[in-house]
Amino acid sequence: NINQHIDYSNVCILHARCHFCAFARKNIKTEGAWELSVDEFLDKAMYSIQHGCTEIHSVGGLHPKLPFEYYLEILNGLKKRMPQVHLKFFTAVEIHHLARISKQSIQETLSALREAGLDSLPGGGAEIFAEETRNKICPGKLSAEGWLDVHGQAHELGISTNATMLYGHLETVADRVDHLIRLREQQDKSGGFVTFIPLAFHPANTRMAYLPSTSGLTDLRNVAVPRLMLDNFPHIKAYWIM
Repeated sequence: NINQHIDYSNVCILHARCHFCAFARKNIKTEGAWELSVDEFLDKAMYSIQHGCTEIHSVGGLHPKLPFEYYLEILNGLKKRMPQVHLKFFTAVEIHHLARISKQSIQETLSALREAGLDSLPGGGAEIFAEETRNKICPGKLSAEGWLDVHGQAHELGISTNATMLYGHLETVADRVDHLIRLREQQDKSGGFVTFIPLAFHPANTRMAYLPSTSGLTDLRNVAVPRLMLDNFPHIKAYWIM
């Protein structure tokens, strides 16, 4: 798999809530903010054709103003230009946001995106499922139940997905185990998870910058334990950017 990663915007309505995030900006006028037009996105994606990429991975902030049609136009445009390239777009949190702005159900939203060209969902937004810890690091974000529901509905529609776990912040070992158990149970129900990706928390430039980076031993444990617990997941992988 040769992957091109394109983020369409870092403007996000949750910019002040996700304490671990060094990505989001309040609005387009904020320093460091950007948003790509449909044409700009499609032009960037030409890299995939020129360099033999097999997949485009795209996520972004929960943009307050971009209409649902914007996302459909990107998917449609890509499929017309490069029908052979797999489109892995939008975390469960983004899907929930798109359902809200389009005034559709999750199923209707996923179906419209699939018709436009969506092939699979990435695993972001899971963070850590334990409610108490989740409310400390990202209060107001889509709940664990909401995240699992989006993925379950995607699986029912034949859309495969990935799953993640963010570790090395305020979570306990028990929180990690709970997270893996809930992923395992969801896989038993809907069976559409392809890959589990453990994500080490990087504290630099976040509101939790006082925390240390994860140790090598912690990283190894968070590969080794999921390999044993998630035996119903076909794959485990290291996140490409890390």
